[in-house]
Amino acid sequence: MKSLALIFVLISTLSLSACSNWIFRIDIPQGNFLDKRDVEKLRIEMTKEQVEFVLGKPVVNDMFNDDKWYYIYEIKRGMQGFGKDLRKELILEFTDNKLTSATGDFELSEEFNTPLN
Repeated sequence: MKSLALIFVLISTLSLSACSNWIFRIDIPQGNFLDKRDVEKLRIEMTKEQVEFVLGKPVVNDMFNDDKWYYIYEIKRGMQGFGKDLRKELILEFTDNKLTSATGDFELSEEFNTPLN
């Protein structure tokens, strides 16, 4: 009788562990999702207000340098079959309230160095 109960517990455990891939895990996005088209709208010498209108508020504020904005987006995949984890960032630097440089994982448009004025 004990061996029958032990076999039942063992089979149940193996059956349930085989079903662990059936559990749906959601993706966890965090930060500012930036569309390529929005990043291509950036131009040198844009004011902070204009950049904020195009991209929104940055997710990370540098306490020691108000002239550097960080737009960071990260997504952790819940299920391995839906792709790899993703991290993208865009760092904008301002001088005298005007955009001077943009670096990061996004390609800037050819017109980036052409001011709007």
